[in-house]
Order: sequence, then structure tokens, then C-alpha cells
Amino acid sequence: MATSNPSIPAGSHIGHVHLKVADLDRSIRFYHELMGFDLMMRFGDEAAFLSAGGYHHHIGLNTWESSGGEPPAPGTTGLYHFAINYPTRSDLAAALKRLLDRGWSIDGASDHGTHDAIYLHDPDFNGIELAWDRPSHEWPRQNGIVEFSRQPLDFASLLAELGEPDQAGYGEMLAANYK
Repeated sequence: MATSNPSIPAGSHIGHVHLKVADLDRSIRFYHELMGFDLMMRFGDEAAFLSAGGYHHHIGLNTWESSGGEPPAPGTTGLYHFAINYPTRSDLAAALKRLLDRGWSIDGASDHGTHDAIYLHDPDFNGIELAWDRPSHEWPRQNGIVEFSRQPLDFASLLAELGEPDQAGYGEMLAANYK
């Protein structure tokens, strides 16, 4: 059946996210020091651009309309979360450990069958999903249709990707809190 609205090309992707923040310095500290993004450029107290691997920017931050502002109230529209996809499962594990080592907590986690996902929020309560995608040939399917699941994330297995003992006990603590 012909369609008048063809799909966008399969190689298309979302290139960056630009967030309104209340305090630029606080947000730079979070995305640079806790998350590990490189600060590419800063425009005074109004805007900053951060990147992974030298790209011009993956994350833009600005206070143009939000300096000193409050997060959106529950029940309002807006960004639910954006995803940061890591190239390997061990990179996802390292990102989780980096956050926990610096005292940042997570909001939840799931094994969706297609990918592992860890949920958290930034200082302005923007939702973030840290993710690692399984190869597409491993995705669960029913009659050729991808099926998502929502199983507990195996934190012990994830942290074992780092190849070192979990001396902080993160795996056990996370497994008890995010079933």
C-alpha cells in the first residue's frame, strides 16, 4: 500500500538538546563534572554548550528565559526526558558509577529488552535517560513487531561490565531500591 507520508530516513537521529535552566553554573557543574561532557563554549552567564568527543554540542544550556526560574509544575506539558545513548554497556556502567560516586541518585531503571535504561533528573528536574541499546537482531519481537518490556535492570551484571569489584555496594543497594 502506497503512503503519502513516507518515513524519515533510517539514518536520521536527534542531534542535540537545548535546555532552559535556572542557574547556568549549577547546570554546567552537573553536565560537565557529574556527567562528563566537555564544555565547548560559554557565553557569559547566559548560555553554554557541552559535548561528547569534540562535537560542537550535544547539550545546550541557557538562562535566556529561565534565570532563577522554577521547574515546570506537575501536570504541565514539556520535556519528559531526553536520552543519552552510550556506545557500550560498560560505558553505561561507568556513567552510573560516576554519578553515584559523586552523590547523585537515580530515579529508576529498567531492562526494556531492546535497551538498558537508567532514569534521573538534572538540577532543573529535566528528565534524563542513560541508555545502552542491544544490537537490533537481539530485540524481542512478536510477529516481526518490536516488543518492549519493563523488567528490573540487573545492576550487578551492569556494574560487572567495569571489570572491578563493586566495593561501594552499589549493585546490592540499587537492586533493593529499584525492583
